[in-house]
Amino acid sequence: MNAVENALSSLPPEVVVRDQDIVSKYTTDFRHLYAGRAVAVLRPRSVAEVQQVVRTLTAHGVPIVPQGGNTSYCTAATPDRGGGEVVVSLERLNKVREIDVGNLSMIVDAGCILSDLHDAASDCDLMLPLSLGSQQSCQIGGNLSTNAGGIAVVKHGMARDLVLGLEVVLPDGSLLIDLNPLRKNNSGYDTKQLFIGAEGTLGIITGASLKLARKPRATVTAFLAISDISELSTLLDRAQRFTGDAVTSFEYVSNSSLELLLRKRPALRHPLEQASEHYVLLEAATSSHLLDIQGAVEALLEEAMTDGLVIDGAIAANEEHRSHFWHLRENIPEAEVLNGGSVKHDVSVRTSRLASFIEQASQIVRSHRPSAILSIYGHVGDGNVHFNVVPPAEAVPSEFKSSFETIVSPLIYSLAADMGGSFSAEYGIGRVKLDLLEKYGDPGKIAVMKKLKHALDPEGHMNPGKVVRQLSAAPPDNLIY
Repeated sequence: MNAVENALSSLPPEVVVRDQDIVSKYTTDFRHLYAGRAVAVLRPRSVAEVQQVVRTLTAHGVPIVPQGGNTSYCTAATPDRGGGEVVVSLERLNKVREIDVGNLSMIVDAGCILSDLHDAASDCDLMLPLSLGSQQSCQIGGNLSTNAGGIAVVKHGMARDLVLGLEVVLPDGSLLIDLNPLRKNNSGYDTKQLFIGAEGTLGIITGASLKLARKPRATVTAFLAISDISELSTLLDRAQRFTGDAVTSFEYVSNSSLELLLRKRPALRHPLEQASEHYVLLEAATSSHLLDIQGAVEALLEEAMTDGLVIDGAIAANEEHRSHFWHLRENIPEAEVLNGGSVKHDVSVRTSRLASFIEQASQIVRSHRPSAILSIYGHVGDGNVHFNVVPPAEAVPSEFKSSFETIVSPLIYSLAADMGGSFSAEYGIGRVKLDLLEKYGDPGKIAVMKKLKHALDPEGHMNPGKVVRQLSAAPPDNLIY
């Protein structure tokens, strides 16, 4: 009997899933770039069972792949192809443990679906500000493990900014409990931050204490056509000033991205009468019933149109209109898939340099692949743009992507680095960006990451091959397109 079978035989059969029709759903990544193998998936029902699972697997030398909703874009939650790793799913840890309305906080299990937490907070007239396109399936533990971003970062920050405390099962099976929902607690190292963005390589998050916010009393959403992409930062600054920093989302959508969607979904309507090259989806909200946020946005648009920053625009008249605006923005990734998929670049630079990055990166693509289709959109209010490239109709998608990633993508990443930016704004590292981290990451930071990994997981059993490359690890498998 091998190590995996020995370990599985020592665990409660109720947590072990061996049916390969079921297991296969856990071993293929969200984007279907990588298909791994696993003998079984473990689905513990409690924190104590997570500890038991980790102790048992570690004792038998079996590598562990923690998994939440399996929505990672970088194969962070996918086992390798060797079949010797075991997936540990947190989906059965899905309870809201506490909501403290007066403290604006909630304590939850890591397996809670993000949208379910939105509903739980809303029932108390509050909101959890983390908002993602995958919120109907992603789990909060995975969101924290990847330090998810989303559409509300402008006002509320990344996932790590919403965390008051964590509960984590460490690689030796011991338990770190730091769930106290205090805003001020200056009692030594802020250990919770070690596990946010670590993608399960230092331990398994089992619980989280999160900040909540008051539910907005008024929300204004506008879809705007802007005169020139160079005006992005100017318009954002003016929007913040007019609304008193009430802007929650400031999303950029290129016309080419919007057209990819409208061509494949002809039932959808264009929000404006005339097409433009550049659009902004702006949303501002306030929890006050006294502040006139509608009037502030209307005054902003009046001045912006007078000054030529905005050439056309529409303010959502009701929730149906607002939902339509957001549907267009959030379904651009689907449009890319329907048009053959895309080469994705999850890039961030300073908001003041974002327009310049988009223009220069676009020129790089036009110089090297003039027939390629640019799909540029993202959370530009916080400096994050998804600079994606879709194969032209005549190309073989797999061949185009492979060639582009080899020849052109490095030029785009180098441009971001030269501008003081990042090659990974919100997707993380996982398996697929290890080379980029080693090329563009700060050597001092990488050295500290390796020391932390060795200190907490000396045998390298916790999500091996992700974020920090093991010195003895074989080169990663090629991805499947």
